[in-house]
Amino acid sequence: MLLYCLIILFKLSREQDMIEINNLAKAFALSKSTKLSDTEKQDVRYSKEAFHSVREVSFSCGKGEVLGLLGPNGAGKTTTLRMLSTALKPDSGSVLLNGVDVLKHPVKARQQIGFLSADTGLYGKLSAFENVAYFGRLHCMKEQALKQRIDELFTLLDMHDFANRRADNMSTGMKQKTAIARAVVHNPKVVILDEPTTGLDIMTVQTVLDFIKGLKQVGTPVIFSTHHLDEVASLCDRVVVIDQGFSAFSGDIAEFTALSANNDLRESFLSVLQPKQATVAATEQGVA
Repeated sequence: MLLYCLIILFKLSREQDMIEINNLAKAFALSKSTKLSDTEKQDVRYSKEAFHSVREVSFSCGKGEVLGLLGPNGAGKTTTLRMLSTALKPDSGSVLLNGVDVLKHPVKARQQIGFLSADTGLYGKLSAFENVAYFGRLHCMKEQALKQRIDELFTLLDMHDFANRRADNMSTGMKQKTAIARAVVHNPKVVILDEPTTGLDIMTVQTVLDFIKGLKQVGTPVIFSTHHLDEVASLCDRVVVIDQGFSAFSGDIAEFTALSANNDLRESFLSVLQPKQATVAATEQGVA
């Protein structure tokens, strides 16, 4: 009996705070009047009827892991993250959060996911405190717990100096910190960040990176997209590279680094893209 209980506990611990993505795909319909540019005509994801933004993406992120999502502009990273957050419904594939099917139970999933989109989407007339508090109340947080959580986040993100400033009058960095605090105010089990440091000054970037490290320390899985390989080197346990709608690489940081003879992450990144692009092109032409 004791052995059985230990096995159950072990199984539960393995399932706790983990997100699994399997074979996600998403296409967007094109109108008959859509005219493709020369660049778009070269993109194998375009058909006459649709743009196949994400064609097959799979990866996982477990307890206490930070996963860096890399890829060229337009590779399908943001579409993938929006599907994980339930903002978009995939055409096929599955997303499991702690064993719960996100697609079948989106409301329950949103209670456990913290999502920062590329657009902060703050209410301009509300202060930093009011923006974060509003979303906390949407998650049915009790007032005392909400105030304590906001105080904690504002300390971690160095936000107390502008807590009462309206979003319309905030700098880019202030808005991003507020958006991050809003995304995690409800203590989500998984945090998803779409390019959280883009456009920020050095000090603000460091604050955001330190915050992600704090999430890692308390065991929260974090998935974030970035174009900055130094962030990958300092933060990530796992790396996924998306190219032309496919997950071209998925593995731990050591495996990714080893793709370069010089342990250069830029070389590793390029080595993933070039053979994948050749393979995809050959497949589309019926050669491979």
